[in-house]
Formats: sequence, C-alpha cells, structure tokens
Amino acid sequence: MRAERLTPSTASVCSVETPSPVACFSIQADADPSVMPRVLELFAKRGMIPLRWHADLGGRRRDELTIDLQVDGLDRSKAEQIANAIRQMVAVVNVLTSEKSYA
Repeated sequence: MRAERLTPSTASVCSVETPSPVACFSIQADADPSVMPRVLELFAKRGMIPLRWHADLGGRRRDELTIDLQVDGLDRSKAEQIANAIRQMVAVVNVLTSEKSYA
C-alpha cells in the first residue's frame, strides 16, 4: 500500500475572514426623550442596526443621558460623519468615538 501525501486543495482550505472594525460611540446628552430616536435614525437611514445599544440616566436629578453604541461595517470617515451629525443635535453635550478591531 502506497502512502499518499495530503496537500490542501483550494476547495478544502477555509478562508478566515478578519472581522470588520467596530465603530464605538459614546454620547452624552441632556435627558430629552427625543435624543435616542434621533440618534438611532442616523443608523436606520443607512440600513444599519447597532450591535450594542446601552443607555443610562444619570446625574443627581436624572437629567443626564449617556448612550453607548457599537456598529460594524462603518469605515472611519463614515463614523466621523455620523458623529458630527450627532454633535449637531440640540440636546447633545459630547460625542466620543473609537474603533474596536480584532487581531
């Protein structure tokens, strides 16, 4: 019996895709009920659903709203465009952005 050497063929090799970077947004605003839907609308218009959405009411009088959200499939320039649009909203105080990527 002859031993055959196994070599990987292109059909049997699994290509491992690197996950796309995740854009992270941290938004601080006055506790206004219209802030959350207006922020979400910016992503919905682009056909995107955040991977993560977390909102907290804070401050001594519960008058501060903090929203943390993460979205994949956004390049840096699009993420900055969205962040600038959020910064233009009336009740928004501060918007921080970052990018999470995988090694």
